Amino acid sequence: MEEVVVKPIIVKELLESLQTKIEEEKQVIVHCCFPASPFLGNLIRIWQSTYLFDNQSEHKSKLIHVENITMSPNWTVVPFMKDFWFTLIFSGLPKDCKSFDLKEVIPEEGGFYVNSIKRNSLDVYRVKIAESY
Repeated sequence: MEEVVVKPIIVKELLESLQTKIEEEKQVIVHCCFPASPFLGNLIRIWQSTYLFDNQSEHKSKLIHVENITMSPNWTVVPFMKDFWFTLIFSGLPKDCKSFDLKEVIPEEGGFYVNSIKRNSLDVYRVKIAESY
């Protein structure tokens, strides 16, 4: 006797609500390059108050994980005359976001800032970091 496999039927409303949850769980990965410097003893760090600001809405994505850089108040030594790469992982951006800013919101000068990063379908980016404001 042949076994019959019955595929479950999932109500459309449930599928739509699950899709919303999937959208909420998306993450944005930003690989950052701190350009080579002719100065010895450069130090950098990232503050937890670093966000991605959607240019089309009030939404801001929170920093949820970092790789190869320390969180404030600790410092990371930047190698002399070598580009230094680190990775920031943020919570997801809204589906209709077309571009966003990466901004370190800190109580001192020299926060990182990258203006108008064009959104792509993978939500993985490579940017050159500049100190701002």
